[in-house]
Amino acid sequence: MTLTFLKSKLHGAHVTHSELEYDGSCAIDSDILAQASIHEYEKIDIYNITNGERFSTYAILAQPGSGIISVNGAAAHKANPGDKLVICSYIDIEEDQIKKYKPILIYLDADNKIIKKTASIAMQLV
Repeated sequence: MTLTFLKSKLHGAHVTHSELEYDGSCAIDSDILAQASIHEYEKIDIYNITNGERFSTYAILAQPGSGIISVNGAAAHKANPGDKLVICSYIDIEEDQIKKYKPILIYLDADNKIIKKTASIAMQLV
């Protein structure tokens, strides 16, 4: 049996551009994509912390080192510059591989610079 797991997460990404008339997608600084192992044209889910919107699109490359996170096309209605996002990609894993699997979790600052990279989230306590 295969199960779907979190592959990569960009936490705290800040929208730099929202381009309604651009090809639909989400342009992300290619250095950040490489660190997260998210590929050009890979499906991503976007969770907008600022307004609660949740939607799917695909990643495209933005200039390396630019910090660009641009939500484009129809999705531009769901995110504005300055909005804070969580961007995730997922992977299907065979059940016997689950115990050794770890995701890539990247935390970004307000300028979309990587401040932390890890493979686990602390257990939530009461």
